Amino acid sequence: MFRSRSKDEQAAPKMTADQPQQPRDPQAPKGRPTPKRSDAQSQRRSLAKTPVTRKEAAKRAREARRADLVKQREALAGGDERYLPPRDRGPIRKFARDFVDSRFVIAEFFLPLAVVILVLSMIRAGAMQSYVLLLWMLVILMIVVNSFVIAFHLKRQLKQRFPGENLRGAVPYALMRTLQMRRLRLPKPQVKRGERP
Repeated sequence: MFRSRSKDEQAAPKMTADQPQQPRDPQAPKGRPTPKRSDAQSQRRSLAKTPVTRKEAAKRAREARRADLVKQREALAGGDERYLPPRDRGPIRKFARDFVDSRFVIAEFFLPLAVVILVLSMIRAGAMQSYVLLLWMLVILMIVVNSFVIAFHLKRQLKQRFPGENLRGAVPYALMRTLQMRRLRLPKPQVKRGERP
């Protein structure tokens, strides 16, 4: 039971004359076809490119992140859907952007109007302070009313164009876009004012 095998048993069985000698299949020993040269070279290159140290891996990760950010910046300027940040991707967000960009929105002039009102509030002439306060309240009221109108129309359009889809977050996304001046909006506007999306 525990004895060692004899040398005859360990030797490979020899071919006898009565067994026919068959040609050997060249793929038999490895069980797979030989890879193409281009595949083998690319595999060798990828193995050679793997980082050796943690510092080198971090450097490559930084470079990859930087390249992704450059692509995102270009996509925000040009409107390329493939490289946009997740917040701006999809047909629903694109429609919301186009809906806002095609309209004249009072909220986009909030910052310039705020600066003008601030300058006017520094003038200490008679009833000027009360006029400035009234103007300030009027601007805020106009922005709120305009935002409600845009939200109402956008919700209705989204339900018509994208029935059964998840519309969550599209209206607040569009309202945040209204607060930015048209020139400074990212992704850049793709439609002109008055042009319906």
